[in-house]
Amino acid sequence: MPITPFHFGPGAALYAIAPRHVSFLAFCAANVAIDVESLYNLVHGHAHVHAFFHTYVGATLAALALIAGFWLLRRAGLTWLRGLTLRRVTIGALLGAWSHVLLDSVMHADIQPLLPLSPDNGLWRIVSLLTLHGACVVAGVLAVLIMGVRRLIAARS
Repeated sequence: MPITPFHFGPGAALYAIAPRHVSFLAFCAANVAIDVESLYNLVHGHAHVHAFFHTYVGATLAALALIAGFWLLRRAGLTWLRGLTLRRVTIGALLGAWSHVLLDSVMHADIQPLLPLSPDNGLWRIVSLLTLHGACVVAGVLAVLIMGVRRLIAARS
């Protein structure tokens, strides 16, 4: 599945830990944007499914494009974006993009995350897929627990 929800668990954990500093929306948007490339390559039968945007250079450029898009939408006056600052979106998009490459580097053999510096992927199969997916799910569950506790504390005060 090219656009996997497993990536969102670590993003939710980052947001739960630092909600004033990380945009979960930007984190998720960066992950989905990067996987559009994989979806395109799968649909068109390309052998190399995880290509340019699954490198740190490509992922950074994807995040920067999202940040620029957010900035333009804010300037256009979209009111639903008022709660998001450029700083929160930047941090969320960059963490989303870089963690996407990191997580996919562990599970996909065709990723070359350090291109153009190196074609190697030293993270492939560093842990099992069960461990990787389990860690992502645990991160998401912990995020929900942290946010729930935070809401309970806020409701009591």
